[in-house]
Amino acid sequence: MSGAVEARLAWLEGPLADTLASAGGHHALLVHGPAGVGQLAFALELARAWLCEDAPAAREGGRGCGQCRSCHLVDERSHPDLRVIVPEALRGEAGLPEEGAAGEDGAGKKTRKPSRAILIEQIRTALEFSQLTAARGAHKVVIVHPAEALNAVAANALLKTLEEPPGAMRFVLTSGDAQALLPTVRSRCQAVGLRAPGRDEALEWLRGQAVAEPEPVLDACGGQPLRALELARAGLDGPAWRALPQWMARGDSAAVAGWPLGVLLDALHKLCHDHALAALGVPGRYFADLGQPACGVGLAGLTQTAAWLRGQTRHAEHPWSGALATEALVQGLRARLYPPAHSLEPIANPSVRA
Repeated sequence: MSGAVEARLAWLEGPLADTLASAGGHHALLVHGPAGVGQLAFALELARAWLCEDAPAAREGGRGCGQCRSCHLVDERSHPDLRVIVPEALRGEAGLPEEGAAGEDGAGKKTRKPSRAILIEQIRTALEFSQLTAARGAHKVVIVHPAEALNAVAANALLKTLEEPPGAMRFVLTSGDAQALLPTVRSRCQAVGLRAPGRDEALEWLRGQAVAEPEPVLDACGGQPLRALELARAGLDGPAWRALPQWMARGDSAAVAGWPLGVLLDALHKLCHDHALAALGVPGRYFADLGQPACGVGLAGLTQTAAWLRGQTRHAEHPWSGALATEALVQGLRARLYPPAHSLEPIANPSVRA
């Protein structure tokens, strides 16, 4: 599984067993499904099974044993016969260490936000890897996650090797939007479709991950259990979600201290959205109770606040001081949604460099 998920994803068990039973002759798979369904976890389970050093007959459904040295190396993302290719911005999600040299000055301080594209240099590295002899066994595996992050040059560079990989090389491409891929990439892969879990199944799984009262968080994530788990582990579980409107009305930045800026900004967008629905007399979509005091501005002020939040979102991955940026976001939102005398005051950009 990915670095953020240790437990099995029950809704992937059937497709995983079917794929392991039938994918022996396929050198390239395209694992696709709704966003957040567990494509990366699925790809890593395939890699673990293919690279496992235990006897196949002794393994449940052909999956990795989870005990041998090879399985542990896959779990640690350090197996010499495995490459996980992801955008720089997703290395943490994939359980990979940050690339220290990229975007840092001489003092090791980040100077730019990480890329969200898979670049040609990464694909060239993967192609060089495909030419090497396997270090521990018969197979080598390259995972590309998500494949829609491939820029046009990188995707085209991959095509020939994807069609005729050397030796026992296997590629697994993952996607939450397969139609965004080049048709030539899709045509070279065997498609493996994944489904999203039902709401009850997702809630049961989240409770098994010790997520407190997961219902509002799962609903706010559009039914994506992995995203809901990510938010809960960042501090935004069910009780926190329900308390968020009151925290923002009080300007309580301490309550959200330590939350990733992206998580906080997404929640604030949803809060602003529901205040706009309330101004129109429509029930909220994300928050069952916006609490008191009521929002002190009308639709025009809410529209301005939403625009301000979008501006902050564009800068969320810059190397700001997290604590100062969180404080400024909370106070900026409070001033806009609950202003004295119900007036909007201009506020400076809260983003502060470390």
